[in-house]
Amino acid sequence: MLDILQKSAIAAGRAILDIYNAGPAVTYKPDCSPVTDADACAERIILADLAAAFPDIPVVAEESVAAGSIPDISGKSFFLVDPLDGTKEFIGRHNDFTVNIALIENGAPVAGVVYAPALGILYAAAGGKALKAVVSEAFHVGPETVIGCRSRGDRLVALASRSHNSAETVAYLAEHGITDYEAVGSSLKFCLLADGLADVYPRFSRTMEWDTAAGDAILRAAGGETLTMEGTPLTYGKRNQTSDSDFANPWFVSRGKT
Repeated sequence: MLDILQKSAIAAGRAILDIYNAGPAVTYKPDCSPVTDADACAERIILADLAAAFPDIPVVAEESVAAGSIPDISGKSFFLVDPLDGTKEFIGRHNDFTVNIALIENGAPVAGVVYAPALGILYAAAGGKALKAVVSEAFHVGPETVIGCRSRGDRLVALASRSHNSAETVAYLAEHGITDYEAVGSSLKFCLLADGLADVYPRFSRTMEWDTAAGDAILRAAGGETLTMEGTPLTYGKRNQTSDSDFANPWFVSRGKT
């Protein structure tokens, strides 16, 4: 399965880069968030690949959900797909946007792929192991190396959202005495934790499950965790929520080894 997910993410990333280089067409959803032709193109590629390889596993994909297409996932394993995570970064010509594909079982992300096409880096997780590989300009995947979270030292390094930072995040960093932090877009924040390059990622602004699932799968496989403010693991497949829409996440803190 992981090989198929990787190939699909790379095919989607290749199409995204073509549009990135040519200049994307940008429109806006009812919630005022931007969407581009790259989002739609990448999602079509991934949905076709998943339908061909895993016809019995439902897929919850960002743009399909926005169009009102939500499959029945009750009691089932399912895929979560964000075809272009970090659309604002993509539009702003930053290179930290990603393609995210995750497999959810019993509410937990158990496998995932995060591909950063402009950076030429592929992260993946399955079977409790987190991996990283370089992808060439010809879209060939190099040797995979096993990655893992680092042990926390006395001086923590935090990651924050570039486009969605908040006063609560700033207050959290101050409360915990964290002065070193870097603003990064997309699901790469999870991957940097998993790769031992930072220690904590507090997120006190809105995210959706497809934003976090693949990166969270990689972080957990690398020995890290993502906890809600109640101290419980972030879950996936959240429907009929009284406080928010389907698939919306609460605030959370992701961290490497404690």
